[in-house]
Amino acid sequence: MDRQNTPPICNYEDSDYQTSFWDKGGREYEDRTEAIALKRLLPNSGRLLLELGAGAGRNTPRYAGFERIVLLDYSRTQLEQAQQRLGSSDKYIYVAADVYRLPFVDGLFDAATMIRTLHHMADAPKALGQVKNVLGSGGVFILEFANKQNLKAIFRYLIGKQNWNPFTLEPVEFAKLNFDFHPKAVRGWLRNLEFKIEKTLTVSYFRVGFLKRVVPTGILVFFDSLFQWTGALWQFTPSVFVKARVAQDAVLTGEAVSKDAILSYFKCPNCGHSPLVEQHHYLECTNCKAKWEIKDGIYDFREPLK
Repeated sequence: MDRQNTPPICNYEDSDYQTSFWDKGGREYEDRTEAIALKRLLPNSGRLLLELGAGAGRNTPRYAGFERIVLLDYSRTQLEQAQQRLGSSDKYIYVAADVYRLPFVDGLFDAATMIRTLHHMADAPKALGQVKNVLGSGGVFILEFANKQNLKAIFRYLIGKQNWNPFTLEPVEFAKLNFDFHPKAVRGWLRNLEFKIEKTLTVSYFRVGFLKRVVPTGILVFFDSLFQWTGALWQFTPSVFVKARVAQDAVLTGEAVSKDAILSYFKCPNCGHSPLVEQHHYLECTNCKAKWEIKDGIYDFREPLK
């Protein structure tokens, strides 16, 4: 694994994002419409799901049909908030790690989700490639991304209030480590990785401050749910959801991985070796000798112990 070429990382350490943005930030409409999209796209059940960019666990209860869920985030404090929200259960495994260097053996997961996370990726294709590697044959990937080609951006560009072009394929970094992507570019990246795109939903049609203030949330959610299906035809909303699947013959798996033994999930993000050996408070790689901390129920693969 080449650590020197790892892109910059957006870190929510010590952030109150869940409280300030979601709980008290007037985002009930967005939260409810995203829940509808997830329900429409995600399989009803499965054995093992990877939630990438899990944060404080806002969406985790929506994956209840899966036997076990791995919550991955770069921020330990976000995972600690998720632990407080979800409680103690063998159903949840908490992993602090870099999406560009996932610490999991290939072909492990039945499904993965990445919601409100890709927009922090300076190298989105590299991140998506990591997801592809850890999904098993036929595995489902639910991806949400911030849409560069949204109606507000188009309008601002046409009247000269915005200098970047919403119709070109390259990502736009509108704030540090915050990117919008063109839907055609995202589809191209997924297809290059041999994902088959099965469904596309467009979400948050009414993400306008004035509308959210004057129209009851339930009404906005109802009409948004009706219009989400138009994502198969066009994508002009600020948020786009995609359901993609790994082709049945696109993953070459080696030795079968037990989905009951947590230790068998992991590989060393430094050298790719597995299995790791469990010690008192860390996992050790017998190949490169890196030691990865286990503390308060969180497996930490960000930096090896000194």
